[in-house]
Amino acid sequence: MDQYAVFGRPIKQSKSPFIHRLFAEQTHQQLTYGAIEPSESETFSQAAANFFEQGGKGCNVTMPFKHDAHEFATQLSERAKIAGAVNTLKLLDDGGILGDNTDGAGLVADLKLNHVELNDARILIIGAGGAARGTLLPLLQEQPSQLDIVNRTASKAQDLADLFPDHSNIAALGFGQLAESYDVVINSTSASMTEQLPPVPGSIISQQTAVYDMVYRQQPTVFMAWAKQQGARKAIDGLGMLVAQAAESFAVWRGIRPGMRQVLRELNKNLGRI
Repeated sequence: MDQYAVFGRPIKQSKSPFIHRLFAEQTHQQLTYGAIEPSESETFSQAAANFFEQGGKGCNVTMPFKHDAHEFATQLSERAKIAGAVNTLKLLDDGGILGDNTDGAGLVADLKLNHVELNDARILIIGAGGAARGTLLPLLQEQPSQLDIVNRTASKAQDLADLFPDHSNIAALGFGQLAESYDVVINSTSASMTEQLPPVPGSIISQQTAVYDMVYRQQPTVFMAWAKQQGARKAIDGLGMLVAQAAESFAVWRGIRPGMRQVLRELNKNLGRI
């Protein structure tokens, strides 16, 4: 039976095994999916090489190993090159290892599932870390009218914008430059994990704004609650992105794309949200 797994440290909290087992049942694919936490004395490369040598077909990679996976891969997809990080590895027929990044595709898929229009939209991404970087190419492929990246250190946002010299609709900003509202606001920071808000003004939100927080909690995140207070028409958390990026990984490995809705329902039940 084909073997898959997720690598991370710590990994016991990962929902990936549950998600991929449901995907396998749904699509009638024969596979196993486990969770692997390399020991402190073992590098990611050693653990990943051992996994593939023992018959592994593919794996997901979460923190803190996404950059290690980028180096481990022998071939990179375009989105992995742009993201500078890999969350999906696949054994190729020639023995090579493909490195891919499905995070951005997962974000776009979940936004569409929630009926958020991206084409010709004015989009703001808060934060300029790895989470933001991985979303840029898939978002630009949706042809927004404007994609602004705002960060406390504006030069870091500019570094991301500079990855796309052929796109005139992407720009970097400092928080002090924010004034007008956006159609879509995406919080890529981890501020909600510690119940904090990024220093953005309420003026970025209007009654037409859809807000997305990549973090998810049992209850709406502090950023979602704040956005709704400012009048946002919709506030979405990152649980759907987690499922959608997993579905994209599954499609990379198996050539079949599983549905998201059933898995989202099960995860929401587990979180006590329905």
